[in-house]
Amino acid sequence: MAPRVSVVIPAFNNADYLEETLRSALTQDYDDYEVVVADHSSTDDTADVIHHFAGDPRLRVLDPTPAGGGAKRNWDRVSQAAHGELIKLLPGDDLIKPDMLSAQVAVFDRYPSVTLCTTRRDLLNDAGKVIMRGRGAPRKLQGLHTGASAVRATVRAGSNLFGEPGCVMLRKAALEAIDWWDGTNSYVIDERSYCRALLADAAIGRGDFYGIPRSLGSFRVSGTQWSVRLATSQAEQVTAFHTDMAKTHPEIISQADLIEGNLRARAMAHARRLVYFALGFGHKG
Repeated sequence: MAPRVSVVIPAFNNADYLEETLRSALTQDYDDYEVVVADHSSTDDTADVIHHFAGDPRLRVLDPTPAGGGAKRNWDRVSQAAHGELIKLLPGDDLIKPDMLSAQVAVFDRYPSVTLCTTRRDLLNDAGKVIMRGRGAPRKLQGLHTGASAVRATVRAGSNLFGEPGCVMLRKAALEAIDWWDGTNSYVIDERSYCRALLADAAIGRGDFYGIPRSLGSFRVSGTQWSVRLATSQAEQVTAFHTDMAKTHPEIISQADLIEGNLRARAMAHARRLVYFALGFGHKG
């Protein structure tokens, strides 16, 4: 029988962190799940790290994903290979706590209308030290909400209120309905896909969002991270995403929402670049 949950890991040059990521995925207190991993033609020892775990019966190792195609190529690859009804995409340098899956599955069991569930998370530096605790899932998005209200809130905030992929669990069918991950604006591939999945599922009577007010995962901020490399184009990509959402869903995103969200996005991008610079990643200005 197919597992209820698939944790999918699109690994790319994660040799320094992937062992810890895989261990966090394979030590859950929930039983009905699989872990699917694919190496996106890494140039470091990522493939060797994966090989060390190949004997675990819960792990399915896909053939290497051909180089190129950006994050979308490998994110789609592992997601399409998932057997589970519910998907958690876990980047190869992030971590989930042992009760992450059980806590999120409990939400889907309690609320069949939920399409996407997220949790708070801690931010780690390269060395694994916590630099910020309990980020994400703000008070206004904790508990049960309509997908439309969650989409409007994240646009108005000018920032991804859902959190990084490791925090999120969503229905595979909703992701498939939007033709998998939407890489139109690569910096917000996750946020854009979440919004579209929520709104697509609303059309069939689901589409609700649930925010768990507990920190159940960790997101690593490192100089090799692709989102850091995209820092200089953050504001442009976020505002382009907002503009598209307002155009395609004017009943949800008003012009006032768009203006506020874009102003906040530009301010957030500037602040984030200063943080990256402070951390030594050289993306100031």
